[in-house]
Amino acid sequence: MKTLFVFSVNSIVKLLVLPLEVSIMADSISSLPDEILGKILSLLPTKVAASTSVLSKRWRRNLLPLVDRLSFDESMVVYPNEEEAENGSQRFSDFVDKTLALLHNSPAIKTFSLCRVVMTKSYEDENARVNRWIWTAMEKGLLELHLYAPTRLGSDLWIEPRLLRSNTLVKLTISGHYHIYHTPNVYFPALRSLYLMLLALDLDRFGQILDACPVLEELTIGYGDYYSDVAVISVGTVVEHASIKRLVIVTDLPDHADYYLSLEYFDLAIQTVRFQAPSLVYLDYSSFVYQEYDVGVLDSLVEARLSLKLWMSTSHYDFDDVYYYDYHGYLYDDDEPSPPIFGDVTCLVAAIRNITTLHLSPDSLEVFHFCCVSMPIFNNLLNLSIESNKQKGWQVMPLLLKSCPNLQTLVFKGLVHKVTNRCGDACACNPQNPSQKNSKKMEKKKCCLQTCRVKVLEISDYGGCFQEVEQMRHFLGNLECLETVKVGVHPDKNSEFVRANVMALPLLSSKCTIQLL
Repeated sequence: MKTLFVFSVNSIVKLLVLPLEVSIMADSISSLPDEILGKILSLLPTKVAASTSVLSKRWRRNLLPLVDRLSFDESMVVYPNEEEAENGSQRFSDFVDKTLALLHNSPAIKTFSLCRVVMTKSYEDENARVNRWIWTAMEKGLLELHLYAPTRLGSDLWIEPRLLRSNTLVKLTISGHYHIYHTPNVYFPALRSLYLMLLALDLDRFGQILDACPVLEELTIGYGDYYSDVAVISVGTVVEHASIKRLVIVTDLPDHADYYLSLEYFDLAIQTVRFQAPSLVYLDYSSFVYQEYDVGVLDSLVEARLSLKLWMSTSHYDFDDVYYYDYHGYLYDDDEPSPPIFGDVTCLVAAIRNITTLHLSPDSLEVFHFCCVSMPIFNNLLNLSIESNKQKGWQVMPLLLKSCPNLQTLVFKGLVHKVTNRCGDACACNPQNPSQKNSKKMEKKKCCLQTCRVKVLEISDYGGCFQEVEQMRHFLGNLECLETVKVGVHPDKNSEFVRANVMALPLLSSKCTIQLL
């Protein structure tokens, strides 16, 4: 008959750090088989697990080698000054050395995590020490490796070529000030998940790494600070892999960007972005708009999350897409045509037309309007999620909704958006230009919402301002297939007043029920 032991991690830590005089209280744990105790120690912080070596010879010789998960995080240590930081960092290094020495008989290490912050020796010595730690773990048949070096002057670390080969590694994370310069012999035949956020990795080496991961399924490419290093931006411009199912490309997008002030970055954007990933199921892509996209067939794609950003403000286009208008809505006297908006995402948008779920950022809405020559029909799209921003318009909303004939769920994070003359009948806003107000009224026809088959409408961050109330009235009065409306009220608002206003709005659909969250 097997006995089931149940302990929480906190209770185990408390028992293990008790003074030896009361160690008899820990007999319930000490009586467990070595294999179980090894699993328990692997769940504990590495510092706590290593400290158990003082309890007895059994813990030091028999149990510590069974620890298969190691995590060394120097970022959790706060030093009062530079001198103490250097001394403390040396103690951290000594701790890692001693812990790995205690585990020299360990049959296997499954997970190794290292966050290294401060350099304590010369560059060459520090680099050699960190690489030795990593190699020691990899020699134990490592399955997961997580490396992080926070941004700090003088903390750059090189990854030795021998660390770029492993027959067992399944998950690899490298971020911060790690550099990969030598990739000719890289090979990860079992790697399925790869996360890279590096400051020194050019397009050729990135391609070599991808080619060396034949069964890769998850790829995340993260970029650091916008102005920190321009070269890394090119890494995510070419992704060609047959087995990748989940692709995440994250670029830091500042609120204000001007390519005249960042010409080197903009020069990269003139290139063509190429995605060839026929097995892709999930895409999360944030980036400034590039000149052109070459995207292969993505028939397996189910969900896409896009955060695309224009290079320049579109405020001059608020009332017309051809000519300049000033901020008061008056046409400039010189009648000079406005310069074209940079970028073309037509191929990218066409490639994702078979998805069932689409998430769009506020900037993406404007990119779809200004940089997509033709909108495909999203016949399979069932769920559309829109994030709104008072600085960004809804110009593309009428066309987008008409292009989703089978849409079932429509989600908005916020309803407040910038008022333009291009929102059409998808919203209830009125443009600031008087002539455009009149034309909007004259051209009013059957609302595009009345042909929309949406059954579920979800609104979050609802504050109950005038624009939001009118937009809610517009939705509820035109979506005739609505069955459920979920409204999440902003926590800073008078929820009772807001709730009462929402419940008082007229409903076109007799089947519709409103849920206030």
